[in-house]
Amino acid sequence: MKTIILYYSYSGKTKSLAAEKAKELNADIEEITEVKRPSMFGAFFIGVPKAVKRKKTKIMPIKADLAGFDQIIIMAPVWASNPAPAFNSIVELIPSGKKIEIIMVSASSGTKSTEKGTIELLTARECEVTRYSDVKA
Repeated sequence: MKTIILYYSYSGKTKSLAAEKAKELNADIEEITEVKRPSMFGAFFIGVPKAVKRKKTKIMPIKADLAGFDQIIIMAPVWASNPAPAFNSIVELIPSGKKIEIIMVSASSGTKSTEKGTIELLTARECEVTRYSDVKA
């Protein structure tokens, strides 16, 4: 099964975990970057409210052709118990019918309260979420 890991990392923790996972699975990997990286102040005062409202952020185009992958793993940090806004932007890139694994990376609380809504973002695109997990880093 051909797998790719798409990840967004603000502090570098998600990046490290994504690299480990890619090596473990022998998967392709691609970092998602924002067009304009927010400052710590911007991430907290603009990014966190966007995360809570499930808003997107502008991201750079990706190089990978996602149609060629059987499984896509999306990894992103947790901001205020929600996926960071870049996660919402990644979801829009996913072709319908794909098998998706979601890995949310947090320092504390995780995403239990928002898990269902996050999964629904992908099932609305006719994707199958095969696994959802919160990882403490």
